[in-house]
Amino acid sequence: MKRTRIVVAVLGALALAGCSSGGGAEQSAASSPAAEAPAAGGAAGTYAVITHAAAGDKFWDVVKKGAEAAGKQYGASVTYQGDGDAGKQSQLIDQAVSQKVDGIVVSMANPDALKESIGKAVAAKIPVVTVNSGAESSKAFGALTHVGQSEDVAGRGAGEQLKTAGVAKLLCVIHEAGNIGLEQRCKGAEQSLGGTVERLQVDVSNLADVTSKVAAKLQSDTSLNGVLTLNPAVAVAARDAIKDAGSQAKLATFDLSPDVIAAINAGEVLFAVDQQQYLQGWLPITFLKLYKDNLNTVGGGLPVNTGPGFVTKDNAAQVEKLAGEGTR
Repeated sequence: MKRTRIVVAVLGALALAGCSSGGGAEQSAASSPAAEAPAAGGAAGTYAVITHAAAGDKFWDVVKKGAEAAGKQYGASVTYQGDGDAGKQSQLIDQAVSQKVDGIVVSMANPDALKESIGKAVAAKIPVVTVNSGAESSKAFGALTHVGQSEDVAGRGAGEQLKTAGVAKLLCVIHEAGNIGLEQRCKGAEQSLGGTVERLQVDVSNLADVTSKVAAKLQSDTSLNGVLTLNPAVAVAARDAIKDAGSQAKLATFDLSPDVIAAINAGEVLFAVDQQQYLQGWLPITFLKLYKDNLNTVGGGLPVNTGPGFVTKDNAAQVEKLAGEGTR
């Protein structure tokens, strides 16, 4: 009975994910090189989650929690490691391959830098699920599927809401150099806003500097009447920057945290684009376990979308408790 309940729960989660709008390159999961045969391993399985997370990034803490919760649910061993340096991330993938894990979950902020290492995993018949970033390269690299949101679609949705709020000139704050998904968000917002979008590069590991740089930009260009951040910690820093600069710019962000929820309730942030990153940890482990046990593949050749959704003042209270528990 327990196994039946798990399968029903998984199918329910997949049905919800399938309702999200988004897109991606079509592929045949069954014909993917990684789908030829499952790797050998123990009954429960061992899985390595390797992301491009920088130290102290709370967004990825939620992904980690989802992956570890899935491992506990299935009695599987799940390890989580993150490194913002693509070269070091590749080394972590190589280590997982040498350890002959039963599956690898990897985010691809810089797909080209990871291509060789992911290729080694596929060649070793270790199934790979990509998450969060790099959906366009997932098929070509031989992954079973991709789990995340369409960054372009999410960016366009953010731009539409900012346009409705009266924003005409927007500052899009990029917190990770070389992350193609972040640029896609800014580009999508630019397409739907219909106004001017400027980029500002900052470092997510130095939030005090983020506040200083955003404030300086707003003071030097008073025509900027909107700020879009792509990370919840950066959103809080930008909120402080708007106050410091004496600006009336409207602020929106990608992704949630308890602080962002509080800022939405206080009217300091218009909305947050929610990609439900807990699912980006939980679902890949679930998919790899199903593949190991039953050669199941998920997605029908398309990415499994976990977003975008929008959290505004109207619905913030409904997710506030969950965000405080670290699952949203």
